[in-house]
Amino acid sequence: MRARLALWASGQAVELREVVLRSKPAELVAASAKATVPVLVQPDGSVLEQSLDIMRWALQRSDPAGWLAPTQGSLDGMLALIALIDGDFKQHLDRYKYPGRYEDDSSPRSTDMHRSAAGLTMAQLNQQLADQPYLFGLHAALADMAIAPFVRQFAHVDPDWFAAQPWSRLQAWLADWEASELLAQVMQKYPAWDSGTAGVTFGPQS
Repeated sequence: MRARLALWASGQAVELREVVLRSKPAELVAASAKATVPVLVQPDGSVLEQSLDIMRWALQRSDPAGWLAPTQGSLDGMLALIALIDGDFKQHLDRYKYPGRYEDDSSPRSTDMHRSAAGLTMAQLNQQLADQPYLFGLHAALADMAIAPFVRQFAHVDPDWFAAQPWSRLQAWLADWEASELLAQVMQKYPAWDSGTAGVTFGPQS
């Protein structure tokens, strides 16, 4: 999702091949050893395999909304916060969201522990939003768009519990992002790609 957000915001049109991971096409496996999405194959054949790398690739080519230029803090500061979300928070999120998938993490007590640990990060984000509408100032930036999809996942595991937490700034920030036209555009459904056929053009001009 976050790769698509940056591609759309930057105006970088790409050929989209919507794959079904339970039936991975040979072309995906050939392009990327990890064989998971997202994968961006560039015209010169080089491959980007991480969503954050794809975001930066797109925004370095065109950044009309200033996602790489926050009004507070710096790009390095945003990348540090994203690393926290992609690391410790994501580990707790996965174990909270998918109880029983990971060894020794299937008990209700373990699930609650992971929710509480992830909640500490949510409280940190809420505090960062105390005096500004976005994580790094007055307009949405890379950190907001890279982090919001994971906050959304966390909130949707138990929406009533999330809504009951004292994170009013974070809850409003998430609600605004979920209601945005940009998210509506990138969340459009696409048919599964058939091997050997052309993909569809993905971008604001498609």
